[in-house]
Parts: sequence; C-alpha cells; structure tokens
Amino acid sequence: MRSTTFSTRTRRGLAALATVGLLAGPLAACSSDSEAAAPASSSSASSSSSEAQTPPQPVAAIDALTGQDTKIALDKGFVDALTQLKLTPGVTGDAKLTDGSLVFPITGGNVTVFEPGQVSPYVIGQVQHEGSGLSLSAGGTTVELTNLNVDPGVSRVYGDVTVNGEFAVTSAYLFKLDGSTLKPLQTQGNKAILQGTEVQISDVAAPLLNDTFGTDAVKPGLLVGIATITVNTK
Repeated sequence: MRSTTFSTRTRRGLAALATVGLLAGPLAACSSDSEAAAPASSSSASSSSSEAQTPPQPVAAIDALTGQDTKIALDKGFVDALTQLKLTPGVTGDAKLTDGSLVFPITGGNVTVFEPGQVSPYVIGQVQHEGSGLSLSAGGTTVELTNLNVDPGVSRVYGDVTVNGEFAVTSAYLFKLDGSTLKPLQTQGNKAILQGTEVQISDVAAPLLNDTFGTDAVKPGLLVGIATITVNTK
C-alpha cells in the first residue's frame, strides 16, 4: 500500500533528522577557533559530547501490533452535519457503531512512542484496520471508507473508497489528525492507550464526498470525533 511505504520513509527520515540534530552541536563546537585550541583530552568536553550524541529512548515500542482497536467518539457537530445532509452512517466488516462511537479492530502495524518534546512527532508508526470501515448512505448511494491505515508520523489516515460497491480510490488520504490534544501514554496491564487526538475530514475526502452526494456542505477540517487507540503490548 502506498501509505505503508510512505510511513517507512517517514520513520527513516525522522531517525536521520534526529541524528543530524544531535550531532549538530558537537560539530559546530569543533569548528570554532576557541574550541580547536582547547585540549582534546578534556574530560568535561568528552562527557558533554557523549551525552549530546545519546539518542532519545522511546517509552514504548511495539514492532508488530496484534490486536485491540481504534475508537472514535463522534462529535455532535459531525452527527448534526450528517443529519442535515440526510446521510446515514454505518459500518462495514468487523467495525462497530455503538454508544456514539465508531470502533475499528486493529489488524497490524507498529508504533513507537517517545516522551513529548524529545522528538517531533513523538508518536510514529502505522496502525492498520484491514477488513472494516465506515459507510455513508443517501438517496441510493453508499460510500464506504475501508481498510483504514493510521500514520501518526504524518498525522494522516489513509483508506480505500468504494461507491456502491465499486472502487473509486485506493489508499486515499481520508482524515487528518490533530495531536495537539493528545494525552500522555497510559498503560493498563498489557494494554497501551493513546487518547485525545482529533480526527478531521481531509481536504481530499471533503470534495470527494461533496461530488458523490451532490453537495458543498462537507468542509475540510470538519471534526469527526476524538480517537482512542488501544493496543496490546504483549
């Protein structure tokens, strides 16, 4: 999938950027005339250089996700917008719509979490939800957004789009994520929980939905809801 390749490049790029940033200080110091005249055997300089080159360590790293789910508590504004557009929400595959929340089972992926401020973004990886999705229906037309792939490193959710059972777009950029409201990582037994990210309609999905349903009411940035991602740590 296109999103998988993009995510892998993103993680490699982040690692490279982190390395450059950590080495920039020592290299700049070595290039100055005053530092060049300082004794090379200075213990304090050696210690400082060693500490500066120590990469940040993640607070959690899961190479292969094996279960749990992504839950999106639907925003009232989004629900009201669907009502005004006479769109009926539903689910496909293994997804559920219960108590005002969409629930998508996690089927694979990986995730690495750092302390906020250590690296940016501090949550990287991908969270896959194959075989489930969201449907929107009106006037004999049904759009399904399925096989969602969350890429927190670029704050995007990709997925496949079908219209009345026919593929329209694969690996489309469907939702954008605003992690500014993300809460610190929580752990409960063998579970890790990331809660608080806003899920919004992307500037790609909005015109697609508008064209399909003959409206202009779906705006980019429309808040869909607040996400909670729960993953197994073992």
